[in-house]
Amino acid sequence: MIEVGIVGGTGYTGVELLRLLAHHPEVNLNVITSRSEAGMAVSDLFPNLRGHVDLAFTVPDVEKLAACDVVFFATPHTVAMALVPELIARGTRVIDLSADFRLKDAVEWEHWYNMPHTCPELLEQAVYGLPELNREQIKSAQLIAAPGCYPTATQLGFLPLLENNLIDPNHLIADAKSGVSGAGRKASIGALLAESAESMKAYAVAGHRHLPEIRQGLNIVSQQDVNLTFVPHLTPMIRGIHATLYGQLTTDVDLQSLFEQRYANEPFVDVMPAGSHPETRSVRGANVCRIAIHQPQNSNTVVVLSVIDNLVKGASGQAIQNMNIMFGFDEKLSIDTIAAMP
Repeated sequence: MIEVGIVGGTGYTGVELLRLLAHHPEVNLNVITSRSEAGMAVSDLFPNLRGHVDLAFTVPDVEKLAACDVVFFATPHTVAMALVPELIARGTRVIDLSADFRLKDAVEWEHWYNMPHTCPELLEQAVYGLPELNREQIKSAQLIAAPGCYPTATQLGFLPLLENNLIDPNHLIADAKSGVSGAGRKASIGALLAESAESMKAYAVAGHRHLPEIRQGLNIVSQQDVNLTFVPHLTPMIRGIHATLYGQLTTDVDLQSLFEQRYANEPFVDVMPAGSHPETRSVRGANVCRIAIHQPQNSNTVVVLSVIDNLVKGASGQAIQNMNIMFGFDEKLSIDTIAAMP
């Protein structure tokens, strides 16, 4: 049994952590923090947790957090940097769901987040928490940088192709759609029902903060710099990421067999039968990425369809998957759930 703390429990990723960890047989939820809601019972803010989580929000306290075996940061970007160095120094393991430790280059991080990185010395130590790529490093890590939602769906779709040098790394396209919950649980005009319903739009075409994260991961896999065009879209749904990925094949290959073999032993990647079109509703609430591969008109263009729940495999579920690996638990504990349909 391990003691678990969560910093930032009032956002969507925070409540997903609580929902999924509440029935984890090896976890005792010890601390849940929120400066704005300190003193309030968690179940008063999130009634779905009534009878499952008997905790109240508290102000972050380093002493209490350091007493935990692992601390999750479900906070906005730049928040984790203030507390993580002291927790690391005290031997506490940390899983950060924000972008504070995802990029290895501090200068690039500062370019995309418009502020200095306060602990760049930890960037190299942080292990990028994509289990399908870094499972062995995750086992011994003290600091995990949990991947973003768009990067998870995109990298899992491109990995088998780039690992085997089957596509031109200079011509990659990721056309990705996200539900509104990807913007976080905050007051925002663009996320209002009247603004987002019955409409779809592209955004951040000139450059999205997830672009350098995706590019960094694909560069490592392909062992060279890739040229990726990444265009995100906002869609009128609450949860879900749908990534349509395009690449130019450089050789003939049985794509279906390639993907099936690559992910045969991955519990949370489902390669669907040839000709399938995965739907975001098929992964709602589940820690799974569903993938389908197409080669339209037998051309040299490969199209990979990749869907995840942005709050589960794209955030909190994957973070717990990392925790299970770190502590030697069954990787599927508390996150081997079936998607909710309809």
